[in-house]
Amino acid sequence: MQRENFNSLRDKEVINVCDGKRLGYINDVEIDVCDGKVCAIVVLFDCRVFGFGKCEELVIPWEKINCFGSDAVLVNIGTEIYQKLGCESKNQKKK
Repeated sequence: MQRENFNSLRDKEVINVCDGKRLGYINDVEIDVCDGKVCAIVVLFDCRVFGFGKCEELVIPWEKINCFGSDAVLVNIGTEIYQKLGCESKNQKKK
């Protein structure tokens, strides 16, 4: 079993495998204190356009994490998350 400390996790970029979008970096983790297990990672997702707008916290459940690499974390959260946050994927074309 490979172990990581929190500081090394914060240096990893989170990428959605559904569309290849870079979601940001791990900002925090959620831990179940009763079981002592990590439940989710929290990513500060940048919804700003030209510097205007705000960043949203994107909570990604542990089950949605595909793998941890040396410098990136691959997740599979679907593209509908952008609409829920009020952001559009840069890969989607406006009609």
